[in-house]
Amino acid sequence: MAFMNLFVYIKKRLLFQNPLTNKNKSVISFHISTHIIYNRINRCYLVRIYKMPLTRKTIGAFILVCVLISLQSCRATRSPVERLATNLRNVPEYSIILEDMQTSGSIFKQYNHRYKVIIGDKANYTDWLRVSESFYRQNQNYLGMALLSKTEDGYVKTPSPPGYQYVGNSRYGEWRRDSSGNSFWAFYGQYMFMSHMFGMVNRPVYRDHYSTYTDYRRNNRPYYGPKNQYGTNGTVTKQTNKSFFQRKMAKQRMAKQSFGQRVKQRIGRSQSPFRSRGGGFGK
Repeated sequence: MAFMNLFVYIKKRLLFQNPLTNKNKSVISFHISTHIIYNRINRCYLVRIYKMPLTRKTIGAFILVCVLISLQSCRATRSPVERLATNLRNVPEYSIILEDMQTSGSIFKQYNHRYKVIIGDKANYTDWLRVSESFYRQNQNYLGMALLSKTEDGYVKTPSPPGYQYVGNSRYGEWRRDSSGNSFWAFYGQYMFMSHMFGMVNRPVYRDHYSTYTDYRRNNRPYYGPKNQYGTNGTVTKQTNKSFFQRKMAKQRMAKQSFGQRVKQRIGRSQSPFRSRGGGFGK
């Protein structure tokens, strides 16, 4: 009879709670030596099935384990942005901006986000929030951009420069012309704070840029601003989100130093333990 030795590593990174330490604490086990273990270090599930006969019974039990994990993951994999949106469901207007992001750990990586939440004329900052690897990679190019916005017209779920959701709305401002005849957006006096909150004082939004933004939004494509000024690789982001780039440069320096030390160690080990000595035969 065939035997199987399965070690299934199923990543299900959770945000705020360990499902095995909450009120519904439970450990699922089967008499066929199947165990679900919650790894607190890596925040994932380890499903180990030891050697057992490959029968209908064992296969059925294994499928049941996978289904249970799938159901648990559906409940626990909401992103911080979704959680924030739920908490802000009664707030008429807001913007959730990806303020910072970082990874930590070498063997078991952890992924974290910080958000800037703008409500009216107030800016609020979250603590570091754990995110899944997939969510981190999904948004790794959107540093400094609004991941989710809400206005009287509804939600904007396409990443874009902060504040663009208000441009073009006659409730907040109007189109004007500069000395060169270029059309740009200007907020009304009572909404002038938005120019400061969203960093538009020195970076006005011109009509042609706004037209490009609306085209991208219509096609559900992220818009990085004129000349890709926004986002993780944008010139504006490097000025406004300096802590991220300072950490990045520090990591690069440490990596170079570590590499140099490893090279020196290898060279030292490869050198011969014997040293040549000069000298000759005396006459």
